[in-house]
Amino acid sequence: MAENDIDHFINTDGLDSEREKTIGQHIGYRYDVNLVPDYSRITPFLSKYMETMGWKDLNWLEDVHMGYEDSRAAVFDRNINGWVTVPEEMALPDNQQDRDMIARELLIKFQMSPNHPMVELNKAYSKF
Repeated sequence: MAENDIDHFINTDGLDSEREKTIGQHIGYRYDVNLVPDYSRITPFLSKYMETMGWKDLNWLEDVHMGYEDSRAAVFDRNINGWVTVPEEMALPDNQQDRDMIARELLIKFQMSPNHPMVELNKAYSKF
């Protein structure tokens, strides 16, 4: 991979190392997570979310990417230290940047959901 090829992960499958080829997925921490996502691909939900929050960027979500868990598309939620699988009926685009935007949207929606495990922990352990 050329160090300056910014479209490497768009134009290839991104599986560069032997380990990535073996597991069949890209290991995201190997590249600069501070690269800003392509905001022309932002979903309407994320656009409204940024507007509501008064944010100019999604820097806290830059390292969120669509991955796979048990052969199903999924996004990793650090709060629960586990994968959140994408609904099977959801059609995903072929472009990785579009998939990553959807992953960010799904992660936010899940974290805001009353079904998120942190809600139960809050109920169980809240002091007030």
